[in-house]
Amino acid sequence: MLRIASASLVGTAIEFYDFFVYGTAAALVLGPLFFPSFSPLAGTLAAFGTFGAGFLARPLGSVLFGHIGDRHGRRPVLLGSLLLTGLATVAVGCVPTYGAIGAAAPVLLLLLRFLQGLGLGGEWGGAVLLTAEHAPERRRGLWSSFPQMGPAVGFLLANGMVLALSALLSDAQFTAWGWRVPFWAAGVLALAGLWLRRSVEETPQFRALADSGRRAQAPLAEVVRGHWRLLLLTGGALAVGYAVFYAVTTWSLAYGTERLGVRPTVMLACVMAAVALKGLVTPLVAVLGDRYGRRPLCLAGCTASALWMFPLVALLETADPLLMTLGFLGALLAMVTMFAVVGAYLPELYAPHIRCTGAAVGYNLGGVLGGALTPIAATALADGPGPPWGVAVYLTGIALLSLGCFALLPETRPLPARMPAGAAEAAAPA
Repeated sequence: MLRIASASLVGTAIEFYDFFVYGTAAALVLGPLFFPSFSPLAGTLAAFGTFGAGFLARPLGSVLFGHIGDRHGRRPVLLGSLLLTGLATVAVGCVPTYGAIGAAAPVLLLLLRFLQGLGLGGEWGGAVLLTAEHAPERRRGLWSSFPQMGPAVGFLLANGMVLALSALLSDAQFTAWGWRVPFWAAGVLALAGLWLRRSVEETPQFRALADSGRRAQAPLAEVVRGHWRLLLLTGGALAVGYAVFYAVTTWSLAYGTERLGVRPTVMLACVMAAVALKGLVTPLVAVLGDRYGRRPLCLAGCTASALWMFPLVALLETADPLLMTLGFLGALLAMVTMFAVVGAYLPELYAPHIRCTGAAVGYNLGGVLGGALTPIAATALADGPGPPWGVAVYLTGIALLSLGCFALLPETRPLPARMPAGAAEAAAPA
């Protein structure tokens, strides 16, 4: 299990490195380089618009790779999604700026960001199912939390590299070419991830499905036809986790540097400290999920998020590094209380023959609802004098929406992964 979970963690970390390095670049440099005729605010909004395209592509990626995972196995998903995301990320580092090729530059940027999202949309389902379907029943939450640590590791890798380059290079050098280096490094990381995953075995549950001839012929059609309510509820439930994470890791970088005058290296250091602690507590929270259930922790995380959004904005507005870090940490701890257990929770909600599609589409639908629009909406709401209380209202509203969705979902622990949870979702044989 340690070898399997480690392969999932490493691959997920690499893919999220690819995804996050774009978000950091969008917050710091992509606006002036690819949208130079816009005002600073409009340039940042446009850069965040291309950032959001990755989220719009993620549900499509989950449909594509979910079909592969339910028809041909979880293992091909792990390899194909990692390769696609890595190639797209390297290509972003090679795109000429607007000054070199004009309007073609942002168009290429948008296309490559879309391909990034397509690959990442397939990654989560494959990585989580690899661990969830191998894991023993009473430790499924713990082992399934390893892929959930991937975003924290990927964020630290991406922003650690950006932070190091920002410290070593002048502002002119970083803007001219330094921002490209983290994208090029994605190629090396992708090769390392493919090497680690090459020997991963197919899961026992998928082998049993294949041997018995019970694989779904059209997984997406079956999910939409028979489980549309569950799909919408899981997407709405997970929206707050995405919204909080990207408000902290993407919007706050732009707001802190542009509006509060904090140096980019200071903002990155504050956010990275909070993300590192989030990653460390993830398996601890997952153990609580194995003991007390998935749903109670999700409800607690949504409630904590709703209560913390106004303190988050107040602490950010101080521009004091320690207080900003405290604000970020409180938000991310609330978020991880939910996301530490969803690696076990979502697969348990779906029958095995449609699990890769159902869990992945639900997870990435939450990304569209909570992640794609948050940097754009928060940047627009923060435009004006005074603290950005509108951002706090926006995030609190999403937290309450997710709280309502989690309240309507069933508990799944301690049902084994081979059984779907809830009579309404048990139409297909396990």
